[in-house]
Amino acid sequence: MVLRIYAPLFASSKRAVVTLVEKGVPFETVHVDLMKGEQRQPEYLAIQPFGKIPVLVDGDYKIFESRAIMRYIAEKFRSQGPELLGKTIEERGQVEQWLDVEATSYHPPLLALTLNIVFAPLIGFPADEKVIKESEEKLGEVLDVYEAQLSKNEYLAGDFVSLADLAHLPFTEYLVGPIGKAHLIKDRKHVSAWWDKISNRAAWKEVSEKYALPV
Repeated sequence: MVLRIYAPLFASSKRAVVTLVEKGVPFETVHVDLMKGEQRQPEYLAIQPFGKIPVLVDGDYKIFESRAIMRYIAEKFRSQGPELLGKTIEERGQVEQWLDVEATSYHPPLLALTLNIVFAPLIGFPADEKVIKESEEKLGEVLDVYEAQLSKNEYLAGDFVSLADLAHLPFTEYLVGPIGKAHLIKDRKHVSAWWDKISNRAAWKEVSEKYALPV
């Protein structure tokens, strides 16, 4: 049975989608209209009780949370495509470490910027300039750490592309695009080189073109 991924147009879902494409796994997509509240319908809540996206359905198996889905795909299809989890326990530890950094340090300020700059105007809410300023400063501090790490390694977990890198793709595309703060990436030599490498991967180009941002 072909895997199904729900709500592929949205950034968090694209973490899962790009992992599937990198690994060469056949899949089909299911549209979920968040503006119409389809994520709160009983059919959807049956597979994602929190009413959030994405969800991956693999036969009778269901898994949600984008980074958990990434790990599942990379583990189940480990024998095909690039090795995205690391070849040794030490490499795996670094991948897991930087995945956690993305989730706990990088993503929160970037999400705040996304909500205030991209989505607030669309739903008629004023942007919170204080939150924007604080979030940009915080993200800059995180990216300073990335700059130091990437001055030693080609990618975050080492000299190999991994889930830790792929997890950054969807929301960083917002940052350098509609958020209008590409300087946070471009002003840091090693971060900029890293972004150029991962954002030009064939899998991400396919995903970003086929599943265009909904805004």
